Amino acid sequence: MRTLGLTVRQIRYEQKIFWRTPAAVFFTFAFPILLLVIFATLNRGQHLDLLGGIPFAQYYVPAMGVFGVVSACYGNFSARFVFRRESGLLKRTRATPLPLGVLLAGFAANAVIVSMLVVALSTVVGVAAYHVSFPGRWVALSLTLVCGAAAFCALGLALTCAIPNVDAADPMIYATLMPALFISGGFFPVASSSALGRLSEVLPVRHLIAAAFASFDPRAGAGGGGGVAWGDLAVVAAWGLAAALVAVRGFRWEPGRH
Repeated sequence: MRTLGLTVRQIRYEQKIFWRTPAAVFFTFAFPILLLVIFATLNRGQHLDLLGGIPFAQYYVPAMGVFGVVSACYGNFSARFVFRRESGLLKRTRATPLPLGVLLAGFAANAVIVSMLVVALSTVVGVAAYHVSFPGRWVALSLTLVCGAAAFCALGLALTCAIPNVDAADPMIYATLMPALFISGGFFPVASSSALGRLSEVLPVRHLIAAAFASFDPRAGAGGGGGVAWGDLAVVAAWGLAAALVAVRGFRWEPGRH
């Protein structure tokens, strides 16, 4: 019970810090919605032959939901962790009774909460403004988001092991994040038969987008298993497990030597 109470308090603390940081709120929460409005409006009336002629927004809404998950659980998670480590806050936390598991749970839960809000708002905007249909596959969508959030939190933590200081955090985060999103179909579907498509097949972003789209795909029989793309989720989970092992081996409390 004590651990649970500490975890709840840590989550509340992380939420307060997040919402009081305008830059984090904009790039993690508002930016995906802004991109959704811009791209969906520019491509209103367009249909995707690559996906059987479905409207562009039908694909783009789950893709932007994934953008929100990855931004919160990979980008914001790792940036905030590096800041606390390099500023000495993490080292001071080590001297307190707060367990490492509770600290990481607070980081991860905050990222998951924010990413879920982004997905929910993206869906509402898509349905209300761009006539996106959601087939009601709540279980499939929830499973996809939880699996994706856990995996990308692990990937974000693993990345912090390679980031030497605060100045290098944003360049390293976005140098790995944005190219992966572009070639994985984060902004427009990429044919799996293309060179970029084949390259992105090994990346977890593409598989998370595919799994999220399976929950929205209006075509009969899409996704199978109630919209759960088990194969794609298996790839995402495998990346998350590998990243967790790297994070455990490379984790450090103290700032690096400059």
